Amino acid sequence: QQKTTGLGELLTDAVRTIARESSRLQGVIDVKDFNETAAGQRILTDEQLCALIQILSQHRLGLKDVEPDILGRAYEYLIRKFAEGQGQSAGEFYTPREVAILMSHILDPEPGDEIYDPACGSAGLLIKCQLRLLQTHGHEEKTNGIRRKLPPELAPLKFYGQEINHATFAMSRMNVFIHDMEAEIRLGDTMNRPAFLTDDGRLRQFDKVTANPMWNQDCQLSTYEQDTYGRFTFGIPPKSTADWGWIQHMFTSLKDGGRMAVVLDTGAVSRGSGNTGSNRERDIRKQFVERDLVEAVILLPENLFYNTTAPGIILVINKAKRQKGQILLVNASKEFDK
Repeated sequence: QQKTTGLGELLTDAVRTIARESSRLQGVIDVKDFNETAAGQRILTDEQLCALIQILSQHRLGLKDVEPDILGRAYEYLIRKFAEGQGQSAGEFYTPREVAILMSHILDPEPGDEIYDPACGSAGLLIKCQLRLLQTHGHEEKTNGIRRKLPPELAPLKFYGQEINHATFAMSRMNVFIHDMEAEIRLGDTMNRPAFLTDDGRLRQFDKVTANPMWNQDCQLSTYEQDTYGRFTFGIPPKSTADWGWIQHMFTSLKDGGRMAVVLDTGAVSRGSGNTGSNRERDIRKQFVERDLVEAVILLPENLFYNTTAPGIILVINKAKRQKGQILLVNASKEFDK
């Protein structure tokens, strides 16, 4: 607060010192240089940094002054506001909060569950699973109606995520850190170089899988044909849309008795229907249905996602369905408040 010059250097040194003291923050907060320039000019001036510090200093933010998850809630709010300003590109790192909450209710994690998101973005889907567990199993000590702590006798959730974009990866690492979650977030291309493997080179398996991968993503046939993880046994999707490639990766990453919920374009469950000839996506879908693995499909409202006006769907796959031989189809396209 006292310093008006050299603030960029001071802040950069400060966060790098903090990162050296915590391995969980290395490569997360120390990647930012508050002195960085563009075309010879500072991107953030000392005056702007000084104004920000003055605003933050108006509030007492110690643990005795605010609820423990104030930073997590504030960070989620900032990510959402950032997404709202990014337009189409927001879909690459942020799933609307309401969809994430709905998916956490569908998966309804139990203490000790291992939860995986192979396209984790800023980790919002994982965090909503953590909040859902606190809601269902947390202490009754409440602040603003939210249960804060898991009783010590219950095992915490363990989270695993992979993200391909460096900046989004840093956002997700920060997000799980300030939510105090036991999480491993890895950087990399899940389809070509999955990060979570067993000692003998197979895909690790998890109790629950949650994801909103990029819809209708192009994927090279070599990814499928040269796969060494046994993921694409149901068939090879078309080059123009990797939706059923993602689903097969997640299904292979699911333990026996596990459940997954994934957000997809509506076309993922309709393309090829009615075709008399062969259709790759339909043929893969047919196998999932005939093996009684699809538990539910939920049609969502239009204009819900940042990168498209189209309605999405939530596909729920369960390796231990209670209602054998049945699929629940939910038309939730009108079930919303603006």
